[in-house]
Amino acid sequence: MKLNKKVKITLIVLGISIFGLFIFNKIKSDQNNKTQFKTGTAEKASLITTISASGTITSGSTTYITTGAIGTVNRVYVKNGDTVVKRQKLAELTLDDEAKETQTIAWSNYLNTLENVKTAQANRTAADIQMWKDRQAVLDAQAEYDNMKSGGWNPDTNAEYTYNEKAIVEKTLQLAKETFTTDEMKYNNSSVDISLANSKLSAALRSYQQVSSTIYAPVSGVLSNLILAEGVVLSDSSNSSITVSTGSDSSSNSQTVTSQNVGAIKNPGGQYQATLNLTEVDVTKIKSGQKVTLTMDAFPDHTLTGTVLAVNTSGNVNSNVTTYSVNVLLDNTDLDIYTNMAVSATIIVSVKDDVIVIPSTAIKTVNNISTVQILKDGIATSVEVETGDSNDSQTEIVSGINEGDVVVTSIINTSATSKSTGSGSNSSSLFGGSNMGSGIMMGGAPPGELRQ
Repeated sequence: MKLNKKVKITLIVLGISIFGLFIFNKIKSDQNNKTQFKTGTAEKASLITTISASGTITSGSTTYITTGAIGTVNRVYVKNGDTVVKRQKLAELTLDDEAKETQTIAWSNYLNTLENVKTAQANRTAADIQMWKDRQAVLDAQAEYDNMKSGGWNPDTNAEYTYNEKAIVEKTLQLAKETFTTDEMKYNNSSVDISLANSKLSAALRSYQQVSSTIYAPVSGVLSNLILAEGVVLSDSSNSSITVSTGSDSSSNSQTVTSQNVGAIKNPGGQYQATLNLTEVDVTKIKSGQKVTLTMDAFPDHTLTGTVLAVNTSGNVNSNVTTYSVNVLLDNTDLDIYTNMAVSATIIVSVKDDVIVIPSTAIKTVNNISTVQILKDGIATSVEVETGDSNDSQTEIVSGINEGDVVVTSIINTSATSKSTGSGSNSSSLFGGSNMGSGIMMGGAPPGELRQ
């Protein structure tokens, strides 16, 4: 009897211990397996959408002085650091025989194009005079036609208009109007002829100056890197070239001469330009006038600003990949930037003010349906939303949630040994592993923090 009593007591104690250990493990498991929410808050803000791109500086505030003249420098009028104006004389050369011939041909072409300008101007004057004559002819023909229609007599015969005379009056008025229209068109086109002639004249002048014994300043600014000095010989060793017109038809009458840089002129007020390369997906969002921020490896401590000038829609295909160039005009800067320097740019595509935005990680999209989990009183509820524009971190919410709503951006499950992301965790028991589902913990923490 005593033995049986001891066994019973032992079994009861063992049972209580097992039950207590089970309860202890259960409580410990529940404490160590909690679902936490990382959250964000729906707020009204300005949503800025941008596109990143890279490229190079393609033009700057420096203009290079080039010449195709061959000979010996005999006079230099300026020095580095001087401020010069456009077409100012910089130096003179004594040309060799071939260079003299080239200069003579270029000068002759300039004189020919100058005569063409004068001819175009004379033609415009003649067309103007003829147009006024035609206008008077129309007025005279109209007056006779009106007289005939009102029953008046023919002033030449002092008699009523005959059938033939009426036909002549009508045809005369019609012809006068047609002639006026034709000559008016000639007059209007004469301005185009003058513009074309002036363009050819400017080109001829530049061609002459490129091979002239006198070297001119191409633009106004501050002179630098001038390599000219008396006695210096300029040869045709340069691999650069220019085309010099030698007749009125520059396309068929021209010759190519080598050219070289002999200095540079910096325009303090000049602006730099950059060319960016964009993919076919991004380029459709780019328009002239959009603002741009730029950084350069050469100036890591500076951020430059600019504006999109133009988009080249023709594109460039390389290895079956199409890219499109975008020209950006940089705002004025004191930095000494060189062409071909690399730039990284951020183009501001759009700015939407006073819109509701949430972290993009809060949005889940399945079958083109976007949903967001809203956390309220510790309970997450899924709602369908309509989204708008987005950037790298935020998305506009058009409808579905309100300002101030707390949204779930991620779910974090914790355990005694590790933390994992998911909706469930493993709990252990005295008798082996079994999956104990975890629930949502009640209570709240400030938005944007971990919630349990």
